[in-house]
Amino acid sequence: SSSTQRQLKFGYTILYVKEVEKTVEFYERAFGLRRRFVHESKQYAEMDTGVTALSFASNELAKSNLTPVDFQPNEPSQLPPGMEIAFSSFDVQKDYKRAMEAGARSVSPPKLLPWGQIVAYVRDLNGVLVEIASTAQQTTPTPTPTP
Repeated sequence: SSSTQRQLKFGYTILYVKEVEKTVEFYERAFGLRRRFVHESKQYAEMDTGVTALSFASNELAKSNLTPVDFQPNEPSQLPPGMEIAFSSFDVQKDYKRAMEAGARSVSPPKLLPWGQIVAYVRDLNGVLVEIASTAQQTTPTPTPTP
């Protein structure tokens, strides 16, 4: 019956990019990810990011899938899209430095937020916002023992 409809499962985040192979290589260098799958056409790839895949599709593939609707391509010279990719990090400073050395552009260097989390923002080679944030375990204050 309709009252027992199953909830949809979040399957993928797919970024539309100019060059899939270059983007895969960038995410390997900048964030230490590994490729799970790159289609022989080089139009689609998935990174090994656990249960939910971070994927890349070429702008051409996206356009053919979305016809007749168009979209705003990700472009480093334009404002970033109204979304971000977020990575949990055990060492935000080190991971931020690695991303910068791989060619990411800094948006906001690592900073401590009022609730104790450390966050940094960069833009990838396509102009997409990427957050590098300390994990929840690091931000939980240690309880002070009471006498």
